Amino acid sequence: MRAKAALLTRVPGKWEICDVEVDDPRDHEVLVRLVATGLCHSDEHFATGDMPVGTLPYCGGHEGAGVVEAVGPGVVGLSVGDHIVTSFIPACGRCRWCASGMQNLCDLGAQLLTGKQLDGTFRMHLDGVGVGQMGFVGTFAEYSVMPEWSCIKIDPDIPLKVAAILGCAVPTGWGSAVNAAEVVPGDVVVVAGTGGVGINSVQGASHAGASRVIAADPVQMKQKAALTLGATDAVGSIAEAAALARELTNGQGADSAIVTVGVLKPEHVGEAFSAVRKAGTLVLTSGGNVMEAGLPVGFTELVMFQKRIQGAVYGQMSPTKDVPRLLDMWRAGKLKLEELITTTYRLADINTAYEDMYAGLNLRGVIEFGA
Repeated sequence: MRAKAALLTRVPGKWEICDVEVDDPRDHEVLVRLVATGLCHSDEHFATGDMPVGTLPYCGGHEGAGVVEAVGPGVVGLSVGDHIVTSFIPACGRCRWCASGMQNLCDLGAQLLTGKQLDGTFRMHLDGVGVGQMGFVGTFAEYSVMPEWSCIKIDPDIPLKVAAILGCAVPTGWGSAVNAAEVVPGDVVVVAGTGGVGINSVQGASHAGASRVIAADPVQMKQKAALTLGATDAVGSIAEAAALARELTNGQGADSAIVTVGVLKPEHVGEAFSAVRKAGTLVLTSGGNVMEAGLPVGFTELVMFQKRIQGAVYGQMSPTKDVPRLLDMWRAGKLKLEELITTTYRLADINTAYEDMYAGLNLRGVIEFGA
């Protein structure tokens, strides 16, 4: 099968629209016709070189929804015609982490950025050359073959454009507040960066009962959006958020701070760390340059104030359990989804879409195939 896909052929580089060949699915794999895919900053980290890719050419995209078109041998629980949301970390169900209810840490994630499928080969090709797929799924393509464990079956009446952002932005942000920060009723919470992921940390913190949710973002549109989606306060910087948190808590600071900025820098860590109280939690969800190391954190403050720095991938969620639950919350009116999608693009406009992201024009841009 031939399909159009957005590829990186060099790094740093721009996304190129190419005609690729897509193989038939093999054992425990399915062929998916993508209907929509979210434009996450994580994929742009590959384009800039902040995060390395295992192979070039490379098909980006990890946040998508579509329809199963074919199933390979051994597939259980999925049939042709099923509607699915992609999971960029497949869950084997057998490793220590899956058995402990931590699918986001499944051992299969070790191959996440290689671009190859679980058997070490490719399912997408450009002029006979293997094309890597982000997170085994490569959702920047009209059709993609992926492991059955990368597919979360959803009800067919759910709009796939809406469902697509459940592939990353919503569970990652929501879980960063509810799971990683462990927000409880009455908490004061700072969310630094209110784009596609951070805006869902705002929703999660509000849902968990935080008395004050302070959104920090330099973009006015994102501040206003945060105030409509659960934030009680919106300011332009982490420093302003920290000052307000201390003002609200007799100088103690926020119970937790969640960093979801587009590109994580040491200064973000230092500012957010100082914003939390004694025994408070700093959650780091953002991605950045993999070569950057070192945290500007005082050892004495860390030890004597008993603060905690918590990393969070995929919102510490178990996608096959949590994505359907989030959709149930959406049905019940307890979670906003349509309001998160600012602009819809064609695949051919992917570079314009990322320019819009950098310009602060979107909470979440979404590509709709066939639009």
